[in-house]
Amino acid sequence: MQYDTVIHGGTVVTPYETFRADVGIAEGRIAAVAERLNGGERRIDAGGRLVLPGGIEAHCHIAQESSSGVMTADDYYSGSVSAAFGGNSCFVPFAAQHRGQSIADVIATYDGRAAPNSVIDYSYHLIISDPTPAVLEELPGVFQRGITSFKVFMTYDLMNIGDGGMLDILTVAKTHGALTMVHAENNEMVKWMNRRFAAAGLTAPKYHALSRPELAEEEAINRAVSLAKLVDAALFIVHVSTRGGAAIVRREKLAGTKLFAETCPQYLALTRSDLDRPGMEGAKYICSPPLRDQETQEALWQHIRSGTFESVSSDHAPYRADASGKFLNGMDAPYPKIANGMPGIAMRLPYLFSEGVAKGRITLGDFVKLSSSNAARVFGLDRKGSIAPGFDADIAIWNPEETRKVTLDMQHDNMDYTPFEGNEITGWPELVMNRGRIVVEKGTLKGQAGDGRFVARKPVDTGAMPGHRAVEFKIAAEFGQEIAP
Repeated sequence: MQYDTVIHGGTVVTPYETFRADVGIAEGRIAAVAERLNGGERRIDAGGRLVLPGGIEAHCHIAQESSSGVMTADDYYSGSVSAAFGGNSCFVPFAAQHRGQSIADVIATYDGRAAPNSVIDYSYHLIISDPTPAVLEELPGVFQRGITSFKVFMTYDLMNIGDGGMLDILTVAKTHGALTMVHAENNEMVKWMNRRFAAAGLTAPKYHALSRPELAEEEAINRAVSLAKLVDAALFIVHVSTRGGAAIVRREKLAGTKLFAETCPQYLALTRSDLDRPGMEGAKYICSPPLRDQETQEALWQHIRSGTFESVSSDHAPYRADASGKFLNGMDAPYPKIANGMPGIAMRLPYLFSEGVAKGRITLGDFVKLSSSNAARVFGLDRKGSIAPGFDADIAIWNPEETRKVTLDMQHDNMDYTPFEGNEITGWPELVMNRGRIVVEKGTLKGQAGDGRFVARKPVDTGAMPGHRAVEFKIAAEFGQEIAP
């Protein structure tokens, strides 16, 4: 067989095996994986390197306005470039609906932002903040296009759709095999805490972390899971930041609930003490849910090891530390008026490799699951996330021995800071391919704007999860009234 490219001499890593093999690529797909392959118009020597599926970043905010109108610093060009330098070959940012918008307008807007600019393949998660009857009628068409995940919020007044709205979205999603993602924090708890702190004059950045209690996340996760169980719909809890929240996820997954979850590097690398920096430096570390403490970090690592989380995602929310981003409301704004979010799309995988694999917390197989293959399975990217014949040639070649000290210029984004500045990292991606195209090679960008393609995704795969059938629906059926949730 004729190959466009052969990667030879490397160690191939899948979720369950690690073995020496060559990889043959033809027409953008993996054509063969064998002990030895000859030929190839281009031969890439991966000796001493790891050959992994390219990362799939499934939680990032790119060219997206917040509910208060703040635009992220990264567009689809800079965001995709930064992702690629961090070992990713595909990403799934959010397409955010704001109040009063039709879904058709939202998708058209993001198509215009993504298609001409992305250097890697992409899809969207649709954020729904206004689930009117007209909007609900539009959702099946979105699903038919291959956008098979929706995100809803339980906090922020301009995004919170309430329990009834969540039930409506969950029901539509279930009918069409889509997955509902949820930002789970109790809105009233947070607002009550904000009022208490404001009355006491406690408005510096360090109080942000205290204003969003662990209980606010834990209660909302428990409530979100209960709502999903009522209608037996699949649910994905994003950015779990607490021990109690992770324990709820673990318990419900063991019970067979159709549940998925993630955590993020910032909850492993940083603590609430990072918000207590001189002046307004702490504002750079404001994100929601907030940073916690070292004991929580240790618990989250244990949940990562034991399989509670499908992925470790960046939640890249790039707002510059200036008037265009964090300080849109003034350089001395109280913490509720400071833009929420931190950058991290380029550091997600190097951090996870360094702190996870290099330090013995997780295996190479775990890294592949958390970085790529689980996201491909859960979010319906059926031709990505594996090094096997027939899959897209989305490949990252890693040097497991390379060490670097993190700097801003290594991020290749549009930001003016990185929260990982100065971290010592072991393990780095040297080459990243998307469908057989080299996007990044040894620190040089080879991809071009518009190279990335929109990827239509398949329905959510709940595998052998038995789910939950509410007893009330069973009883209604016994009464001769079959009521579909």
